[in-house]
Amino acid sequence: MVQFKKADITLVPTIMELAQEIFPATYGPILSSEQIDYMMEWMYSRESLEKQLEEGHVYHIALFDNVPVGYFSVQMVEEGVWHLQKIYLKPGLQGKSVGKQMFLSAVGYIRENSQLPCVVELNVNRNNTKAIRFYEHMGMHKASQGDFPIGNGYYMNDYIMALEVK
Repeated sequence: MVQFKKADITLVPTIMELAQEIFPATYGPILSSEQIDYMMEWMYSRESLEKQLEEGHVYHIALFDNVPVGYFSVQMVEEGVWHLQKIYLKPGLQGKSVGKQMFLSAVGYIRENSQLPCVVELNVNRNNTKAIRFYEHMGMHKASQGDFPIGNGYYMNDYIMALEVK
């Protein structure tokens, strides 16, 4: 059974630990190890995560049989527009409906905390076909694409996917 726990600053170490396992496994086939290392520091250092929480990122930890197995983060970027900043699950649980429950929980949180209708957007690497298929299966569509500089000469080459929440 999957449960979700809203994260506060005390759960930053849990998010960091999950990211150390999940992020490299997700992007190893797509990005260089140097870019993965850069992005891990950029997004998942203690300082970065604490700053994200201060800036309105709302993290939830996914628990499977009371064990942390993934996380998602949502943020309202403007009235009526939310960004699903992160949604990551341990590879061994992918394809077992846990990711679907995570996505639905993220959308449910947005639905409860927004005026409806609203739009949920997310960035997904254009080479991450498995994730693209998952998001399309969840009702999202490719709204645009871009190459977004993230520093140190690296880019996120992403589709922006969108879902209208009613």
